[in-house]
Amino acid sequence: MPRPRKCRRIEFMPDNQYFYPQSKDFEEVIISFEEVEALRLSDLEAMEQDSASEKMNVSRGTFQRIINSARHKIADAIINGKAIRIEGGDYELMSDSRNGMGHCRRFRGGRD
Repeated sequence: MPRPRKCRRIEFMPDNQYFYPQSKDFEEVIISFEEVEALRLSDLEAMEQDSASEKMNVSRGTFQRIINSARHKIADAIINGKAIRIEGGDYELMSDSRNGMGHCRRFRGGRD
């Protein structure tokens, strides 16, 4: 029996959850909300992986796998003209992260 997943915390829900190319005939790449959070922390906020993995409540190795998956999917979409849909995942949304007393809500798969 596999070990249960640790809570993957995210603090950001993007307003735009669908991006598409100009061509009319395209495939989709699906990126999970925790992959978007990993991209935000690592690439936008320029956090070190140790700090970012701690913030998401996952190991550094798990963070590395999440970020690699997200970057691969985005590169595939840009290079091959695919749409990007953000949905699903297994995460907890931190509703009040500013004061450190966040309340987590769990989402599994699908949209919230």
